[in-house]
Amino acid sequence: MSALDTTAAPTVPATPEDVPGWFFRADREAFTQLLSRQSAAGTTGDLLEMGAYLGRSAVLLGGHLQPGETFTVCDLFDLDAPDDDNSAEMDMSYRRTLTRRAFETNYRAFHPELPVIVQAPTSVLADGRIAPGSCRFVHVDASHLYEHVTGDILVAREALAGNGVVALDDYRAPHTPGVAAAVWEAVFVLGLRPVLLTPEKFYGTWGDPDAVRADLLDRDWRAEGFRLDEEHLAGQLCHRLAWDEPPAPRRPAARPRSLPRRIALDVLPPFATRAVRRALRTVRAAA
Repeated sequence: MSALDTTAAPTVPATPEDVPGWFFRADREAFTQLLSRQSAAGTTGDLLEMGAYLGRSAVLLGGHLQPGETFTVCDLFDLDAPDDDNSAEMDMSYRRTLTRRAFETNYRAFHPELPVIVQAPTSVLADGRIAPGSCRFVHVDASHLYEHVTGDILVAREALAGNGVVALDDYRAPHTPGVAAAVWEAVFVLGLRPVLLTPEKFYGTWGDPDAVRADLLDRDWRAEGFRLDEEHLAGQLCHRLAWDEPPAPRRPAARPRSLPRRIALDVLPPFATRAVRRALRTVRAAA
């Protein structure tokens, strides 16, 4: 740390779950299933993440990187946003915690090499720095503004190859209507085929949805405790996946005290109460 840098060093996470963020179990497992099936089938291609926050999803994506592939992460991190609306959004949600230094610390805790980092607005990716048809998986989790998300979706469409998959975050959150508008516009206008919906993310492809769906369903989700349901959207089939945390085990109710014991414990002095407790334990042990 330089003499001018007075900020505390970021805490190094011990497990991926220690990395702050909103990347929940259903999506972690969906990412893992789709990426693993691509690798098992011999499908190669680069990985792209637009919007990384502190690296919770990037850590998982980096674990599926195959030899010869490139993982690119694009995020503003601690740079100023290019417009007032985006800056206001960052001030509200991310400004105090989101730094490139924290992201790199979190990522290096699990991988020896950093991904290719583009510290800039995601709009710069439209300049051709991501080769057309080069990616097999794209995760979009950057701005929530409609104008920005539509641009990110166009970048994803250009970058994806064949049956590549795009995962779009916050497509149904009440505070992100711009994302919802952009996602469903892509479905009904740009030909994006829905494959999977989780409470947080939309998964789709511009390739063959049946092939991607087959990869997704090559797993007994219900046997693992997930909820998996079919949904039909304007003649298109997709699935809904959710994970409900099991309720915490309930402590057994305390055994009711007998009336003589309650009276003894309530009215006897402390030394006598202790004697009663010892006698009761002796009786229970002998039973």
